[in-house]
Amino acid sequence: MISLFQKIILENTCGFLNTKSYNFLNFENLSCMRKFILFIAFAFLFYSCDFNDEDDQELSTPLAICLDGLAISKASGESYKCQNYDLIGMVSLETMNATSANDSWGWTDPSTGKEYALIGLDNGTGFIDISDPLKPIYLGKLPTQTISTIWRDLKVYNNHVYIVADFKTSTPEIDKNHGVQVFDLTRLISVVNPPQTFTNDYLYLEHGEAHNIAINEESGYAYAVGTNTYSGGVHAIDLINPTKPVLAGGFADAGYTHDAQVVTYKGPDLDYIGKEIYVGSNEDKVVILDVSDKKNIKIISEVEYSKTQYTHQGWFTNDQSFFIVGDELDEFNKEVNNTRSIIFDFNDLDNPKVHFEFVNSTDAIDHNGYVHKNKFYLASYTAGLRIIDVSNIVEKSMSEIGYFDTYNEKEDSGSSILSDSNRPNYSQDEDHDNPKKGGAAAFNGAWSVYPYFKSENIIISDINSGLFIVKKQN
Repeated sequence: MISLFQKIILENTCGFLNTKSYNFLNFENLSCMRKFILFIAFAFLFYSCDFNDEDDQELSTPLAICLDGLAISKASGESYKCQNYDLIGMVSLETMNATSANDSWGWTDPSTGKEYALIGLDNGTGFIDISDPLKPIYLGKLPTQTISTIWRDLKVYNNHVYIVADFKTSTPEIDKNHGVQVFDLTRLISVVNPPQTFTNDYLYLEHGEAHNIAINEESGYAYAVGTNTYSGGVHAIDLINPTKPVLAGGFADAGYTHDAQVVTYKGPDLDYIGKEIYVGSNEDKVVILDVSDKKNIKIISEVEYSKTQYTHQGWFTNDQSFFIVGDELDEFNKEVNNTRSIIFDFNDLDNPKVHFEFVNSTDAIDHNGYVHKNKFYLASYTAGLRIIDVSNIVEKSMSEIGYFDTYNEKEDSGSSILSDSNRPNYSQDEDHDNPKKGGAAAFNGAWSVYPYFKSENIIISDINSGLFIVKKQN
């Protein structure tokens, strides 16, 4: 019997049917047959395009949609705990030929608006084109200047990335020969046949190792911290010529700085408007310095807090009234029961004080956190990325509004983070499978996060897995 689809074809191509038998080959003339064949060919192309559209639609959807608290990867089948954030794309450590990842940052090409992810690896720095986050392209790597390490940090200024590394070795030659690697990011625009192996555009060697680097993009100065100079304190670098940075000054009197943020001050304290203000997380306290004159750096104030274990990293709120600090060891050493952030009132820089403490429901260790608009984006090791609303911080209120937990226990080798005096070895926790608690107090998972892309795509560097690209659900 002739199908309904065949009837429609015949009626529209020939204008009639053989009503006796409905034999679709029983055409009354050759012209009708030709029309029928042409129509069939057209229909085939139409439906092929339709199927291809479905394939394209599949490729245009997130890698893993967050549904009922889980995002399941279409590529690997791995599941990730989540709330309100989808996994858009991912680049594995294997793809980047690395064993572990650490810091991350982002760069947007000012000429095209294309977005790029920069990720620190144990053996160098990886560059990824994420202009199509569904199909990220690993462009290649700038190898480490000396040896592999778990500590690498990087920041961007004027289309260049500045990369430092820390080693904790007993070999001075290794420590002193890394310095700051300078790389011109515009070279990424013309990459063909990726991945490539890149070379430095310049190597700054006024210091060796450094634990972190902060850059004030408004002033054009970088600040290497935790170096083998100035007792690990302020090491200021002039970036007026991006590919030939020069030493601008230093300061040792405030002690060792683990991490820092430096801003041109626009906050509520009128005494310091327009000054260049350095806020250092100095292991056991927070220090505030006036670094406007690199040859005459001054201590403004210092502030401590309760149950101090290791003052690790902090970031200003947008209005520079408050400063959010993470202590890296308070959770691990069981000084607090859950993930804790300390919020300081910086309305008076001469007299900073603890405003309140925000304690989340997770057990994980907080690591690097950054404020964008009214949200605090916190890389919280085995709890992944946590997104916290800070719009009511004046009223001493913060609340978690979403998360994406990149840490996958099944992929954990158990030794991705090496230990030193401040970083114990990895340990398991029976609460890892509790989606509300979100992980163990251990040194694996999300290291850092970059939330500043115009696209609102967020990149996360995960120690054990590589680069994740996530985005808030519509």
